[in-house]
Amino acid sequence: MDPQGNITINWDFKTITDVYTVIVSIHNYQLYRHIEPPGWKLSWTWSGSEVIWDMKGAETTEQGNCSTYRGDTIPHSCEKSPVVVDLPADAPYNAQAGNCCRGGVLTSIVQDPTRYMSAFEMIVRNPMRSKPSNFSIGVAGYTCGDPVNAPPSKYRFDGQRYTQALKTWQVTCSYSQFRESDMPSCCVSLSAFYYQSIVSCPDCSCGCQGSPAASQCIRQASDELFHYHFQLHCEGQQPNYLQIPKAKSQDEPIFPVVMCTQHMCPIRVHWHLKSNYKDYWRVKVTITNLNFVKNYSDWSLVMQHPNLGSLAQVFSFNFQPLFQIGETNDTVMLWGIERYNDMLLQSGASGNVQSEMLLKKDLREFTFKGGWGFPRRVSFNGHDCIMPSPDAYPALPNGSPRKFPTSAAVHQVVFMGLSPLVLYVVVVFL
Repeated sequence: MDPQGNITINWDFKTITDVYTVIVSIHNYQLYRHIEPPGWKLSWTWSGSEVIWDMKGAETTEQGNCSTYRGDTIPHSCEKSPVVVDLPADAPYNAQAGNCCRGGVLTSIVQDPTRYMSAFEMIVRNPMRSKPSNFSIGVAGYTCGDPVNAPPSKYRFDGQRYTQALKTWQVTCSYSQFRESDMPSCCVSLSAFYYQSIVSCPDCSCGCQGSPAASQCIRQASDELFHYHFQLHCEGQQPNYLQIPKAKSQDEPIFPVVMCTQHMCPIRVHWHLKSNYKDYWRVKVTITNLNFVKNYSDWSLVMQHPNLGSLAQVFSFNFQPLFQIGETNDTVMLWGIERYNDMLLQSGASGNVQSEMLLKKDLREFTFKGGWGFPRRVSFNGHDCIMPSPDAYPALPNGSPRKFPTSAAVHQVVFMGLSPLVLYVVVVFL
């Protein structure tokens, strides 16, 4: 759904001497996939004996062996393959650089165009024989190419003047969900006002209970019981039914601990076809976090449906249509409203966000037959979700005509005093 999306690294030379200054900027040009905490870790391998003498806006994780240098001032890093991490937002002012200090987090270019880029500045000593190699941003699923020559980057100096780098190298990093994990991380369930049952996520969507590849799981318990045991763990005591995992360091990821379900996914997206009106139809979307050890900040949801080009209103989420190919407009991106529902909390009573969408009908193609009222594809935080099989979609009642009742028609028949059973029989479907 984002064929042109990538992360681009620009390596801009401000000076070119034996001791030269470089501005490195990381741009997230993906429409809906962002870099979550603990953030990016940029690394590369020097071609010669280069060292990083000083750095602003970021720091290397290791200084390395700088024993060949004498004096009061030694290099920031002498590593052959340095690993650079972003500074936190509260970094000292004299350690900052422009567009730095976001903890390694990059939003998508659609979700927040003010925070999709991060940069740092470094002074490099010793002549560079050739371009560095083996670039990586340290985020699972991404693979980076070799640096290539690019048009020099330009910088806004004031309202009338632009300056530019003396030389620019560019590295492109692409994402693959299969490189990140063999196991999906979300699934989709469906329901409709005309169908009595809920179509659940497919069994073992994200692994089967008890399999080595599946996440640990907790059988459903009350919020009070879970938080009681979680508090015991935080106080150094042992919970009596599960040892909640804890990272050894801030940078180490915590593997999901999910609610035990038949699908075993940390995230479930539910699409409910709620109402049918004369000129519009309404859908309710609910995202449920079944992961007990992770909040999802700045989450995003992407859905594909042929009628989304006629999306009239979204009530509790931000939204942006994504134009994929030419004038085709069947994809929309949804994300939370800042300080209201942009944080999807851990599994529990508050571990969900939801909104309703109002879509205008195109009567030339509108129908509920054949699962048309349900999405073709759903993605959460850039990960494709497992969909139910098309033959499991909520089906129209057997023998029913093709039209569904509008609200006005229902009110009119009820006013006439007909029973719900009679109403069900005589209603004319759209």
